[in-house]
Amino acid sequence: MGNYSFDGDLEKNPKEVGVGNGRRASYVDDGGAVPGEAFEYGNGIIGKMQRIAGKLKIEQRGIERVPENERDDDSLLNVGTMWLSANMVVSSFAIGVLGKSIFYLGFVDAILVVLFFNLIGILPVCYFSTFGPRFGLRQMVLSRFWFGWYGVKLIAIFNILACIGWSSVNSIVGAELIHAVNNDVPGYGGILIISICTFFVTMFGYKVVHAYEFWSWIPTFIIFMIILGVFAHSGDFVNIPMGVGTSELGSVLSFGSVVYGFATGWTSYAADYTVYQPVTQSRRKVFGATWIGLIIPLLFTEMLGVAIMTATDINGGDNRYQAGYDHSGTGGLLAAVLFPPLGTFGKFCLVVLALSIIANNCPNIYSVALTVQVLGRWTQAIPRFIWTFVATCVYIAIAIPGYSHFEVVLENFMNFIGYWLAIYEGIALTDHFVFKRGFGGYDANSYDKARELPPGFAAVGAFCFGIAGMVVGMSQVWFVGPIAIHAGEAPFGGDVGFELGFAFAAVSYLGLRTLEMRYFHR
Repeated sequence: MGNYSFDGDLEKNPKEVGVGNGRRASYVDDGGAVPGEAFEYGNGIIGKMQRIAGKLKIEQRGIERVPENERDDDSLLNVGTMWLSANMVVSSFAIGVLGKSIFYLGFVDAILVVLFFNLIGILPVCYFSTFGPRFGLRQMVLSRFWFGWYGVKLIAIFNILACIGWSSVNSIVGAELIHAVNNDVPGYGGILIISICTFFVTMFGYKVVHAYEFWSWIPTFIIFMIILGVFAHSGDFVNIPMGVGTSELGSVLSFGSVVYGFATGWTSYAADYTVYQPVTQSRRKVFGATWIGLIIPLLFTEMLGVAIMTATDINGGDNRYQAGYDHSGTGGLLAAVLFPPLGTFGKFCLVVLALSIIANNCPNIYSVALTVQVLGRWTQAIPRFIWTFVATCVYIAIAIPGYSHFEVVLENFMNFIGYWLAIYEGIALTDHFVFKRGFGGYDANSYDKARELPPGFAAVGAFCFGIAGMVVGMSQVWFVGPIAIHAGEAPFGGDVGFELGFAFAAVSYLGLRTLEMRYFHR
């Protein structure tokens, strides 16, 4: 399995796994993997904390490579239900609501946007999930093979912002639901309830997160089916006709950008949830399980949101659905569906939906701790569960003041996520297929050896080109790019930021990486 060594010189021991009294514990292994027991060495504060964590069954491993003999999670159900629960939530429903409330789409055109942009958005998530079993490495660590030791820190910062932002936005949605049930519960109260529950699940790590996600989709799915049944029985659905012309084109592209951003938002931590799958696990099966786990809840919840939002058109907007939405956003809209016919039971349903946010936030808060560890040796030395606590405090501090601006925050944030992840995907996929030519082009042992990884200049340069593509194609309230203005009706045009970001990054990386390899030979 390798040899253990203890030394006070960090440079001699790059694989730091514990801190003692003036000594640093390290594990030397030809495969770069670190066994679980290595984290408990050392007599310092970190070592003692890790031993306590071990007794409490808290996952001690951070971004260190998982040894093959410890990859004992061979359940494909764990892979699928992880994403099934994370997306069978009210946040997904809220995405569908935006089709009419923000982009003024009809029913059929909004449904088609939901279908096709989700199909595109989930593909990178499914593919990168197959990297976990093969290498036993987290997604941000895998990114070192494309962005290099230093370049990946830029990506890590974006991912930290994404994880914190997702958690803040999701908590606001849940707090809206709780407020719709009981107006006496302030927004910050709902945010605290959801955040604290999420922390206790994610603190324990991989196995507990998977166990929670394995079951949590069931009550949420039942509630959504009740909502569907009640709404269908009400007869309040309005088949809003499709739009035409350049304004319709712009609305479709802009709403598609939001849908894509939500679907592809899991890309930057896809492999985090398959690292304990055995190396012999079929990549096709992992891909398929992830695909099913994503596409079913995304289509179901978002299309349900599209359908229910059409009821706000009754009587020219003078109805309980529009009133509920104006009062409490998504929570008020759902309350308008459930409260009149179901009364107290309807309130119970909304509470369950509010708590479903925990399942959506778990991947964010679990992965943000792993992402922070990529920033430096010192961040890696601090246990994952400490970073989980810090991240929880940060997103609570963001969500509480942002409670009253949910819709604007959600739209802008989804676009931001779609933009940067499209650029990330353009670089990573180009490197994987063109330069590494598949999985055989990786030396997994080099994951923590800066001098054996790519310099990262090509990836960072391509990322900057991707940002340029994003800027000329983006359509936001505060800025409309010169290409975006022609993709729809003035003054907002249509959002093609993620498409151009991907294309600019992929094409520029082809040239820059070729030059980089000729000069640096790695």
